Amino acid sequence: MFKHILLATDGSTASAHAGSLAVGLARAHGTRLTAVYVSDPYPYLGVGEANPMGYQAYAAAAQELAAQAHAQADALCRVGGPVVAMQAKLLEGVTAASGIVQAAAEVGADLIVLGSHGRTGIVRLMLGSVATKVVAESPVPVLVTR
Repeated sequence: MFKHILLATDGSTASAHAGSLAVGLARAHGTRLTAVYVSDPYPYLGVGEANPMGYQAYAAAAQELAAQAHAQADALCRVGGPVVAMQAKLLEGVTAASGIVQAAAEVGADLIVLGSHGRTGIVRLMLGSVATKVVAESPVPVLVTR
């Protein structure tokens, strides 16, 4: 049914649960799996130019977090059955929701799997919901886990 699954990962418990489901689907359907980590744009416009160390530290931390999230997803691909081949992808300079949808288009994914933290009320209003934005923007089906 599915040929290429995109897993959005951020290393959180919610994305680990989504990863388990994505890997299970990839095994069941014999599909390719791409795990994407999106590093939000540098939050201090202008500061990076005045202090390049600030941007470099931000970028290095994002790359480290991405490596940890990808390692977590790769570990899921290696346990519990046949090994699922996984491609790791890091996107920088875009918002999480846009980056996830963009990555799905780039790799030709026909399903996006991502976790939701399940925030409600004022916290959701203040922070927004990446999952909600992905569902709204994505031209392909989206599986949101909790």
